This record gives sequence, structure tokens and C-alpha cells, in this order.
Amino acid sequence: MNSPAALSLREVTRAYPVGDGRTLHVLRGVDLDVRPGEIIGLIGPSGSGKSSLLHAAGLLERPTSGKVFIDGADCTTLSDAARTRLRLHRIGFVYQFHHLLPEFSALDNVALPPMIAGRGQAECRERARELLTRLGLAERLDHQPAQLSGGEQQRVAIARALANRPGLILADEPTGNLDPTTSGSVFRNLHDLVRNEGVAALIATHNLELASFMDRVFALQDGRLVERVG
Repeated sequence: MNSPAALSLREVTRAYPVGDGRTLHVLRGVDLDVRPGEIIGLIGPSGSGKSSLLHAAGLLERPTSGKVFIDGADCTTLSDAARTRLRLHRIGFVYQFHHLLPEFSALDNVALPPMIAGRGQAECRERARELLTRLGLAERLDHQPAQLSGGEQQRVAIARALANRPGLILADEPTGNLDPTTSGSVFRNLHDLVRNEGVAALIATHNLELASFMDRVFALQDGRLVERVG
């Protein structure tokens, strides 16, 4: 029996009131399955709805209509507290800006999420050390974010997203704030680590070169997903 998709979206819509009685329809009946170990690319220009789709998928916003399933469980009617718990334990987020805690070292930034989830300090720090080492930061564990380059900061953010061993990674323009050379290097780090961890990933990017690394790529066009072939 096949395991359920890490993420399933069914007929998801998102609409925002824009005044004068008008409504902006950003998502129009989106259907998508992302399975364990699969890396899906989401492309489209700014304003096309990529962030809205990721916010709905990550239980950060409720869709206007439709359903979101995480590991086969319908999250549509979950309370805000239950959605927060699910995000903490099952979903990792990577953003364009790293949002690291400036007063903490790289190691502590990565160890903090699993500690908040209730795991022991020694286990959390060992997991953080392992991830950062795999990302080439073994010599930077004790450095604070201000002492790291932009690419190093984003690698720490990637490690933090994976620290809790989530089943799903959602990344919104994860290399959009980096120069092209650093962007390619950091994206390969993200791709390889996600692949090796066997995690499902949905990665929004406007960079078509990066999209070529994905298993499948979808474009958002007029609020609907269109799979790109070839």
C-alpha cells in the first residue's frame, strides 16, 4: 500500500478583497500532490500567487475554499493551535531572507526548533551539528549570523528547516536574495540535503535554471497550476 502524499491540495482557492466590492482571485482551484522524496518546483512571476499557495500549504493561511491534507490528514477544520503544532512537527520553512536569531550561534539557531518541540538538548545540538557539517559549515558552528556570509546564513536557515525531521519542506524563493554564483551553490545544497533526507519539498522560484533540478515543475498561470513538460 502506497504511503499518503506528504502534501495534497484539493480545489484550493484564495481570494482577497481589494475594495469597491471587487475581489482578487489569486488561486483558482489548485490540485497538487507532493509525495515523500519528491521535489516539486513552482514557478511564476511576482504576484502570480506562489506565496499564497505556499502559505495555504504550510497552514499559515486558510484557503478561501478547498482542502489541505498533510500526510493524508485533512487540516481544513483544525484549530489554530493544532495547525501550529502540525507546522512545528511536520513542516519546515525556508524563506528568501534567513530570519536567523542574531544573538544565537549557527548551532543554536538550528538546535532551537527541535528543543521547542520537546526534544532533549543534547540530541538537538547533535542533529544541528550533523546538518551544518553536511552543509559545509563545520568550522562556523559558533559564529553568529552577522559573522556569516549571505550564503552561509541561508545554509543555516536550510539546516534549521530540517532540524525537526519534517516530512515536508516549503521554500519561498530560497536563493532570491543571493548573487547568481552563491544562489546556485546554496540551491544545490538544499536540493541534495532534501533528497538525502527523503523529504517532500515544494520550492517556489523565478529562476528557471534552478527549476531544472526538480522532479516536476508547475507554473502558476491565472491562478491555476500548469505542469511544464520537458
